[in-house]
Amino acid sequence: MSAGTFLVTGGAGYVGSVVAEHLLRAGHRVTVLDDLSTGHRDAVPEGADFVEGRVQDAARHVNGSYDAVLHFAACSQVGESVADPEKYWRNNTGGTLDLLAAMREAGVRRLVFSSTAAVYGEPAAVPLTEDAPTAPTNPYGASKLAVDHMIAGECAAHGLGAVSLRYFNVAGAHGRHGERHAPETHLIPIVLQVALGEREAVDVFGDDYPTPDGTCVRDYIHVADLAEAHLLALDAVRPGEHLVCNLGNGNGFSVREVVETVRKVTGHPVPERPAPRRPGDPAVLVASAARAAEVLGWRPRRPDLAGIVEDAWEFARRRG
Repeated sequence: MSAGTFLVTGGAGYVGSVVAEHLLRAGHRVTVLDDLSTGHRDAVPEGADFVEGRVQDAARHVNGSYDAVLHFAACSQVGESVADPEKYWRNNTGGTLDLLAAMREAGVRRLVFSSTAAVYGEPAAVPLTEDAPTAPTNPYGASKLAVDHMIAGECAAHGLGAVSLRYFNVAGAHGRHGERHAPETHLIPIVLQVALGEREAVDVFGDDYPTPDGTCVRDYIHVADLAEAHLLALDAVRPGEHLVCNLGNGNGFSVREVVETVRKVTGHPVPERPAPRRPGDPAVLVASAARAAEVLGWRPRRPDLAGIVEDAWEFARRRG
């Protein structure tokens, strides 16, 4: 791909900042648009232009100089989406509608969208393919699925070329970019907080699932592998087409396997605390990334759980 000029919405967040850095290293020009509601100004990579603003105000910030938009800006807390669904419809769905209108007006006809495995809900079978039924169990997943439908309509009606990338469990760190959520809800950083002494124990939500050790199994993907998929997706964009790809390792690790890996990597004890199952937690959630391999030419290069944890641990210690 020749050098281009890209707008990265949500580029001060965890995934967006890593993708922005990969774009810069590949020789592209990058502008980050972020309202810093959950992102961090110091996460914006050196060399990127920064605009503090909301996606809902995209008409002010999108112009014909951009070759494409990579769209990460969104609210992403499942629990919060249940308690405050209107926030998720307004920001995730309504904000993207405003972004698409601004892109259409400016003549920017390429989009890579940060979607999620939450659109599938509780799977009937694993590994999950893109043809699996979409039945989200919370407003977060529903808001993202609505955006996928919206993008498909924009492609068909107005010639947009778009790729939606449905992430599974993103983890790890890339240099100075790692997870800094408040509150933290992702398993690996929570377990690392226990290793650092910032939490007393890790809550294990259910130990009677039909899995080898009774705890939930999830598919973890390194954030740098995820970023590489976005650059490949830019090359796969075709006018009038909406491509959907799952991104995952294709392998699952249980909660207890994650905890034990953290113990080995950090050398610290990690006490566990039994807790009731959480409603809507499927026993196993693992991706098939066969389409991404075939169409994007993408395969994860960092599939090892220990390596993912090591990178996250290094980031957590630097931040501690």
